[in-house]
Amino acid sequence: MNHIYNELLQKKSLGIKSFAILIDPDHQKLKNLEIVIEQANKYGADYFFIGGSLVLQDRIEEAIKLIRENSEIPVILFPGSGFQISIQADAILFLSLLSGRNSDFIIGRHVEVAPRLHASKLEVISTAYLLIDGKSSNTACYMSHTLPIPHDKPEIAQATALAAEYLGMKLIFMDAGSGANMTVSTDMIHKVQKSVQCPLFIGGGIRDAEKAYDILKAGADLIVIGNVLEEDPFLVRSFCSVVKEFSNIEVKKPK
Repeated sequence: MNHIYNELLQKKSLGIKSFAILIDPDHQKLKNLEIVIEQANKYGADYFFIGGSLVLQDRIEEAIKLIRENSEIPVILFPGSGFQISIQADAILFLSLLSGRNSDFIIGRHVEVAPRLHASKLEVISTAYLLIDGKSSNTACYMSHTLPIPHDKPEIAQATALAAEYLGMKLIFMDAGSGANMTVSTDMIHKVQKSVQCPLFIGGGIRDAEKAYDILKAGADLIVIGNVLEEDPFLVRSFCSVVKEFSNIEVKKPK
C-alpha cells in the first residue's frame, strides 16, 4: 500500500527528480488531455496529479478513465475537497493546509473522508500543504479562507515544514497556486530542503524548462506543472527532458 511513497523515498535517496502533470478536469478539455497523455507516455512523465479547487466528481472519473485507457503512468489525487476522491486512482495526497489557520482544512474535512479512504485501496500519503504567495489571486486561498506564506519569508516556510515533519507528515508540498505570476523562490526551496528529510514537491507558476531547472537545483524532489500544459501540451517534452537530464537518466526518444 506504500508503493508510490516508497518509490519517492528511493528516488530522493538516489538524487532522482520527478515530474508530475497536474490535470484540472474542469479546466482541461478532454481532447487536450489526450495530447498531454500521449506526450507524457512518449517522453516519460512520472505521475499524473488529478484535482483542483473547483472540480466536479464526474469530471475526475472521466479524466482518470481516459488516462487509464491510454497510459500506465500512476494517477495520484490532489484533492481540493472531500468530493474529489476516486477509488480508480492509485494514491491520494492527504493534504493538510498548514500554511493557514483554518482548522477545517488542517483536520476538519479529513475526519469526514477518513472512513471512505480506509475502506478503499487508495494509498494515502499524508502531505503538508503550504500555499506560498505567487503574486496573483489564488483560488485555494479564497476557498480555504487563509493567507499564503509571504514570498519573501523563507524562514516561515522552513519552520512550518519542520513542524510538519515532526508531526509525522510524509511529504512537503509548497505551491504558489494555479497561474501564479511568481514561483516559490529558490531561496525558500533551498532553506526548506536543508531542514527536512521528506520529499519536497514544488508547484505553481513554472512555465518553462529553465525555471524548472532552477527549482530542481534549489532542492525540489518533484515539480508539478499544470496551467502551461493546458495551453501547450507539447511542452511536456521540455519538462521531461530537464528532469531526466538533471537526474542523469536517459531521456525517452519519440517513437
